[in-house]
Amino acid sequence: MADLDTLDDAVAAAAFRRLVRHLRHRQDAQNIDLMGLAGFCRNCLSDWVQEADDSLSKDAAREIVYGMPYAQWKAEHQSEASPEQLAKMAESVAKNA
Repeated sequence: MADLDTLDDAVAAAAFRRLVRHLRHRQDAQNIDLMGLAGFCRNCLSDWVQEADDSLSKDAAREIVYGMPYAQWKAEHQSEASPEQLAKMAESVAKNA
């Protein structure tokens, strides 16, 4: 059986870059919906990047993931979350513990 911890770093990096490019392309996929379905979003991913490289600021890590400053992405692509989306997110995030 394949083991995630023995996955070649180059392969893991290629998959990560593909994921980030996919999220950049799918700007219609709202973070709140990603949180509701999977318990993580672009912000989580950028937090993980920052944790992996503590020389990066939060803003720099987010720009890596979003492909632009977070404030710009938020202004151009993020809609207001509905009460239903917020409830679904809370339920999903609770599963992360």
